Amino acid sequence: MRLNESLKSIDEKEYGIEYKNHILEQYKLYLEMADKISERRQNANSFFLSINTALLALIGYAEIGSNEVYPFPLFILIGLCGLVLCYFWYRLVRSYKDLNSGKFLVVHEIEKMLPIKPYNAEWKSLGEGKDSDLYLPFTHIEIIVPWIFFIIYALILVWNVCCFRTIL
Repeated sequence: MRLNESLKSIDEKEYGIEYKNHILEQYKLYLEMADKISERRQNANSFFLSINTALLALIGYAEIGSNEVYPFPLFILIGLCGLVLCYFWYRLVRSYKDLNSGKFLVVHEIEKMLPIKPYNAEWKSLGEGKDSDLYLPFTHIEIIVPWIFFIIYALILVWNVCCFRTIL
């Protein structure tokens, strides 16, 4: 089923005189909801960034406070927790990306029923995300951050597993 067919529920003639006005009102509401999704996405990123920063600060604090040459086995646990956390962060970013992509397909479809298509025009002016000189989607950068933390945790984990073995 095409998106246009799934979007329309009733014919304009059957609906009545308020058809276009109601489409416009629903369009505005839909854009507000898309904006709220973006806010939730930012909040989720802030949450994961804060947790990861706190975990790495904890590692740094524990390392400074350690009298031993080799780190505590606790670092292994923190490394594992960090890896899992980063994977969930990555999946959440992907989920929000997919949700936003779907929402803007619907926005473009609704705009076909309106006199002007501002989001469609904006997307075209940005090369539809295909030309990074015109526009680099936020997700391309955003999706790298969890992997950077993932690599840091993997290195911490590998280092500590190797060090822990040598003291046993």
